[in-house]
Amino acid sequence: MAISRVFLLCFCIANLAVAQQNGIRNVRYEEDYGFLKTDTSRRFPKIKYLPISEGSFLSLGGEVRYQAQWFKNEDWGDGPKEEYLAFYTRFLFHGDFHYRRFRAFAQLNSTFAAGRPGPNRSIDENRLSFHQLFFEYKLRENPSKQLTARVGRQEMRYGSERLITVREGPNNRLSFDAAKVLYRAERYGIDAFYARPVQLKLGVFDDEINRKKAIWSGYGVVSIGQTSKLDHYYIGFEDEQASFNGFSEATEVRHSLGGRWWGVCQRLNFDLEALYQFGDFGDQTISAYTVSANLWYTLDQFKSKPGFGLKTEVISGDKSQTDQRLNTFNPMFPRGAYFGLAALIGPANLIDLHPAFQIGVGKMLVFSADFDLFWRYSTSDGIYGPNVQMLYTAQSDEKKIGNQLGINLEYSPNGHLSLVPEFTWFQAQDYLKEVGAGEDVLFGALTVQYRY
Repeated sequence: MAISRVFLLCFCIANLAVAQQNGIRNVRYEEDYGFLKTDTSRRFPKIKYLPISEGSFLSLGGEVRYQAQWFKNEDWGDGPKEEYLAFYTRFLFHGDFHYRRFRAFAQLNSTFAAGRPGPNRSIDENRLSFHQLFFEYKLRENPSKQLTARVGRQEMRYGSERLITVREGPNNRLSFDAAKVLYRAERYGIDAFYARPVQLKLGVFDDEINRKKAIWSGYGVVSIGQTSKLDHYYIGFEDEQASFNGFSEATEVRHSLGGRWWGVCQRLNFDLEALYQFGDFGDQTISAYTVSANLWYTLDQFKSKPGFGLKTEVISGDKSQTDQRLNTFNPMFPRGAYFGLAALIGPANLIDLHPAFQIGVGKMLVFSADFDLFWRYSTSDGIYGPNVQMLYTAQSDEKKIGNQLGINLEYSPNGHLSLVPEFTWFQAQDYLKEVGAGEDVLFGALTVQYRY
């Protein structure tokens, strides 16, 4: 508790200086307040630009998040407790130092959890750690082309965040120990990196590098005209303790080749992606794929800006346990709350159809609802959690997993504060009723978050 009081004190001190601020990002190192050297509008608090010497400055910021989660029939009735209420707190504080072409970014993380059945997991609690600590140097800098080298502990997110992301949903976000080179031109950018995920532990400054997993990639983005972009990428992945479809642990070396076309056409936002995976899992050959489409249409001629969306995905699963070929798709490091904060199912061996609706209620409140239908891609494979760990094995010829209804309200009076109550109902159907208790899941949450 002493650690949480220190973070709360830092938050309160900073809050005294906070004025109206724009541009707070989900990944905080993407913010750059260097322009405040010549900005005299005083739209930003002093902590965003603290000059140290000629050509150098320090920027400070942070986040406080409180969350309550209520579960009934977690894991469709096969969990350790029928009903429980858990509380989570997250404190983040960062400093961003710039000196000409050099940059150092550090972010402290402190999280706590109470009320969960069983011991807290690494995604629930981490009392104090360096969540990020990296150093960056601009090897080349001019208005049209930039080349930057970065090394150290850092968050990473790419594309639609289906494969590599910061994992915002759980109490602890994900970071990597990585070496990265970034190239930026007017219409093209590419990142090349090698990284290992950070292995979180519950204590104080005891996190360590995960030497069982590694990821490396070349990820490029090119602008197509004024309204769309094309992502194209190769991602390599290794896991020395992988397990799929009931097979014992073995070393997995997987390669992903993919493309994503996304942008806007009048009132329609579109995001289309496809990728193929190949490699080896033990003595099996990997052949897996996924394709997805995400369409969103906004009626912006109305004051409430109602929007309608449809998302669908086909994510391959293993076709046979006896053919020496693994077809289960591996999302590697996806969003922790891939299908909502309840995080019941992960993106492997899955077909889903996901209509959604959103409407503004006044200037500060947004109501949204979505309904997700889930089927297994292959009846010879089971279903997986967000961490790609198997929840239930095949053991059934039924494909239909269930339906999920989500309702969400987001109240955002300014660019710093958000209050989000939400509710999820998962209706278990044929497959879940055959392989487990098959109870319907009820989930409710209230999240209060302040970023400065």
